[in-house]
Amino acid sequence: MGFLESTVWKLFSSPQRDVCSEKSPKLLATPSYPSISNFSLPSGSSSSSLSACSLSSSSTFWLSRPRTPPRWSVARYVPSNLRSSTSRRQIAVVLCLLLALIVWLVPPPFTWTQRTVHLTIPQEISNPYQVLRPATNSAKKHAPDPGKWLKQNSNNRYAFPTKPKILPSLRQIGRVSSKPRAALISLVRNSELDGLVQSIRQLEYHWNRKYHYPWVFFNDEPFTEEFKMATQNLTSAKCYYEVVPKEHWSLPDWIDEGRFMNSLEYLGAIGVGKGWMISYRHMCRWNSGFFYKHPRLKDFDWYWRVEPEVHFFCDIDYDVFRFMRDNNMKYGFNMNILDDARSFPSLWSRTRSFINAHPELIHPEADLDWLLDPHNSGDYNNCQFFSNFEVGDLNYFRGEANERYFEWLDRGGGFFYERFGDAPIHTLSVAMFVPKSEIWYFRDIGYQHDINRHCPPRSSGRCSCEPTSIDENFYKLVPLESPQQKPGDTCIRQFLGGDWLKKKEGWSQEGERAFGGDGYHGYELSGLEES
Repeated sequence: MGFLESTVWKLFSSPQRDVCSEKSPKLLATPSYPSISNFSLPSGSSSSSLSACSLSSSSTFWLSRPRTPPRWSVARYVPSNLRSSTSRRQIAVVLCLLLALIVWLVPPPFTWTQRTVHLTIPQEISNPYQVLRPATNSAKKHAPDPGKWLKQNSNNRYAFPTKPKILPSLRQIGRVSSKPRAALISLVRNSELDGLVQSIRQLEYHWNRKYHYPWVFFNDEPFTEEFKMATQNLTSAKCYYEVVPKEHWSLPDWIDEGRFMNSLEYLGAIGVGKGWMISYRHMCRWNSGFFYKHPRLKDFDWYWRVEPEVHFFCDIDYDVFRFMRDNNMKYGFNMNILDDARSFPSLWSRTRSFINAHPELIHPEADLDWLLDPHNSGDYNNCQFFSNFEVGDLNYFRGEANERYFEWLDRGGGFFYERFGDAPIHTLSVAMFVPKSEIWYFRDIGYQHDINRHCPPRSSGRCSCEPTSIDENFYKLVPLESPQQKPGDTCIRQFLGGDWLKKKEGWSQEGERAFGGDGYHGYELSGLEES
């Protein structure tokens, strides 16, 4: 018997040594020698005892090692005192919320590194918003500076995010609290839906999708469900659908119906635009003195009038209503043009009689000179703000002076016996009761209504139109058959005054007309200059 065999024999045959002692596995694991193949256990030891010993020793060995939790185990990341009360599902929900918070707060990866981009910066435009102010004698101290306001508050400073956050910032909350009480308003029929869709779509795209001002639609009859659904789908702002009160859209009891019918026939026969339409008379009267009295507008201070089938060409990067409010403006326009004088022959005489009867209502800084033609006995030159684009202060129109002026004209019957329009009435009202410094020329907003189109200069980056001079639409609404005498200067130049009335040296109106011109191309400034 060799050394190995005798050692094993002593191990298993000794009654004092446990066959499953700690040293047994080491001995059993001793490398084998060639003679071990001939070794056999003594008959007193069974193979089952050895097997049991080996299994027991192996189990003890593996169980004695400390267990390390899996990488994503709850035991690794959750304290032991919380494991018993927290389920895997709850932990998963918490982790998801934490991940969502991280995604919300941490900027996207593409913003982590700064890239250097070399750009050629164009020379700064000295008058980027085409601020054209009328020449006035006003000497107000601490008066607002609209040009400075535009520089400080443009670039969509007060715009709302297209995808609002769940938790708005303090700046956004303050933006809502200081937002003007304003609305976009439109008097429209159900049959004009297609034209209105065009107008809403363009104004929403260029401006209101960033500012979310509500829309208020007016009609002399209830709106259809088709109309409501179509318009609501075009905007994220609130929409209101209102019916004009019957008393505001009917013949007053002081009007002679026979005389009214004769007027319709006569104006239609001589070619006055829409002079034969009864509904057009009601529309002009409502826009002149009733729209601001509607109950729906009692909660608003400002309005922007929007007509069907108009075009808006330019991106507007500031809050128009906030601009009007902060700069104490009462009225805003972007075209100042002539209209057919045959539609309101008695308007100026009635206005003059109102001034004589109520001189106390005329504003001390009122300027009516630009509306009077010195070459035509000082009568009204028929210039007017094109009112289908207008932004105004509702509280001004609700004021005593404007209300009494409208009632004076309304009682005279001019809306029915003639064809008084809301454009000349608004123009004369603003000229009498508002200083020029509180009237704003929106030169920077591109706009078109029918044949009248307005487009600012230096606007290729934000407007989809060809720039027009400030005189572009001067007499487009005056038909050739109208015998009215045109004023010596265009309407917008008479409003602006100052340098805008200067003529080129050696030029004369008669000389231009002698060569087939219209006599309005001799000005030094065209409105298309770089400054």
